Amino acid sequence: MTLAGDNRATLVGRVFRPDAGGPSVVRIEAGRVLDLSRTFATIRDLCEAEDPAAAAKAAAGEDLGPLEDLLANTNPDARDPSRPWLLSPVDLQALKAAGVTFVASMLERVIEERIRGDADAAASVRGTVLDLVGQDLRRLKPGSAEAAALKAALIEAGAWSQYLEVGIGPDAEIFTKGQPLSSVGTGADIGVHPASTWNNPEPEVVLVGSSKGRIVGATLGNDVNLRDVEGRSALLLGKAKDNNAAAAIGPFIRLFDAHFTLDDVRALDLSLTVEGPEGFTLTGRSSMREISRDPADIMAQAVNAHHPYPDGLVLYLGTMFAPVEDRGEAGRGFTHRTGDIVSIETPSLGVLVNRVRPTDAVEGWTMGAGDLMRNLAKRGLLS
Repeated sequence: MTLAGDNRATLVGRVFRPDAGGPSVVRIEAGRVLDLSRTFATIRDLCEAEDPAAAAKAAAGEDLGPLEDLLANTNPDARDPSRPWLLSPVDLQALKAAGVTFVASMLERVIEERIRGDADAAASVRGTVLDLVGQDLRRLKPGSAEAAALKAALIEAGAWSQYLEVGIGPDAEIFTKGQPLSSVGTGADIGVHPASTWNNPEPEVVLVGSSKGRIVGATLGNDVNLRDVEGRSALLLGKAKDNNAAAAIGPFIRLFDAHFTLDDVRALDLSLTVEGPEGFTLTGRSSMREISRDPADIMAQAVNAHHPYPDGLVLYLGTMFAPVEDRGEAGRGFTHRTGDIVSIETPSLGVLVNRVRPTDAVEGWTMGAGDLMRNLAKRGLLS
């Protein structure tokens, strides 16, 4: 299942058209791919419409063929470069991400901090950290008086952490996941830096916001993370998160309408499967019902009068998934291997599937904003 299971869904995305030398905005309708670029040159422009879902449905589209054909042609190893293929569904939007928004992953960040990214020490330290924190943090509202009292107690006990600060404090951690146009879509390879020996996928819901901060839709994302790098120092977050093909988004944006709203996003359950080339299988889940901050609040902290985004933004919301199962040597937990197939799925949004490869072996990011504008101008799509 690539598509959302609801046939009422308004799904939009992007494809690369070799005959045009660049990308086109598309809508998925009855299993076919319709090019909307004569009406909307970019996904950013569509998201600025007063009612993006209605605008997408009203736009005339050129039929590019069955979705299954474009999906099959997205595999970089089997691609016919003369035929179109799928891209990430976002373009000019800033790529932002919120971290430490679920208790389970917050505690894993505290563990990484204490062991300085040493995977061998994780198992022994995990129990110590849980004992120090000493209570169920799920019931705490970040920034509340109760959270402030817990902070004071943990500081007194010498157990405070920068990750607890953004986990239960008033301010969310919001960082830059990548540059506009650098994300990859379903069917593409995702990159893991070959210097990392402890890393994992992060299955997340991704909100799509307009320049005014209005949430207009949602999709799935994989916030690929190098745990050993971030664990050495939080100042290495950029190196741990922002790498070639390390931001996966897709398969399509489901625009908000009468059948799908932010309340539906708040109730989403995501499943994750990793299938390794050696037969290893890892499964996991992340439930939006367990997020510690409301999605609307996280978006409002990202885009506001203090920090506008004229081309809008997409915002990864974080995950409760933090794998601790061993893959190979006892006590070292999970890490990726080249060739892993990662699938992130929820019925309302479909499934995002990617293969893991080293960051220097995946397709490079070649089309930036300048090249995109020149291509759109050449095609007569800019006004």
